[in-house]
Amino acid sequence: METTIHRQLKALYAGDPDCREVRVNGFRIDAIAEGRLVEIQSAPLSAIRRKVAALLERHRVLVVKPLAERTFIVRRGRRGGPVESQRYSPARETLFHLFVELVHFVDVFPHPRLDLDVLLVEQEEHRRPQVRRRWRSKEYRVDDRLLRRVNSRVRLRTAEDLGALLPAGLPAPFTTAEISRAAAVPRWLAQKIAYCLRKTGAIAPIGKRRNTILYRAANGLRVCERKGTGTLAEPVFAGIERTRREPVPFLSQTLSGAASLSPLEPCREQAFHGCMPTSRHS
Repeated sequence: METTIHRQLKALYAGDPDCREVRVNGFRIDAIAEGRLVEIQSAPLSAIRRKVAALLERHRVLVVKPLAERTFIVRRGRRGGPVESQRYSPARETLFHLFVELVHFVDVFPHPRLDLDVLLVEQEEHRRPQVRRRWRSKEYRVDDRLLRRVNSRVRLRTAEDLGALLPAGLPAPFTTAEISRAAAVPRWLAQKIAYCLRKTGAIAPIGKRRNTILYRAANGLRVCERKGTGTLAEPVFAGIERTRREPVPFLSQTLSGAASLSPLEPCREQAFHGCMPTSRHS
């Protein structure tokens, strides 16, 4: 079932309803904007890997990946029942959490016809209790997620863009342990960062220090922050809690519903031959 946040982001990227939920080359596409196919992906990126790879053979594609920088939790005893409690979750996602899913997407990204928008958002999550059927299952069920605010956007196009997300102050060469300390992230996440950057060519292994692989930035890449405006600028990316990117002007708005959203770009559906709207219930 489609979540509210998915519908809101479609409206944000494509203001014209006729440019949402269309079919191109047999695929159902979330939206078309400025001559590009737009895929909103709150679920893991691996789920659309083959679809995006097929579309890139003929089309420009923009994948939009929201990350929950803040989550406001609303609990109900039953679906549609009265609210029992409300609070902010202590869990926060940052740009570094993109690499958790990017490990399954590096065979597609980067690509000359592919852009990746990473949105740091504040969302509202509606939960109700459920019976645990397995010991690893959760004690609650998520009924819906709503978009409250888009705080910032980072657009990634190349391996150099990914490399620019590395934290400041890394020695040359560096290890995943040093990425972990500089970025204030767990070692396992630093290892995923290094894997993605190595697979995309942003960094290269140059040897070992005992059993630890040493890396260097490829082609003299300068490590600095990529701000929400899509330009490289100082100050450098300085870690999870201390970092605050400048919000994108047309995204820094409180979102109460699709009707209040401003489109990013005009729809140019005519750029795709054989494109047709799909049924809203298909």
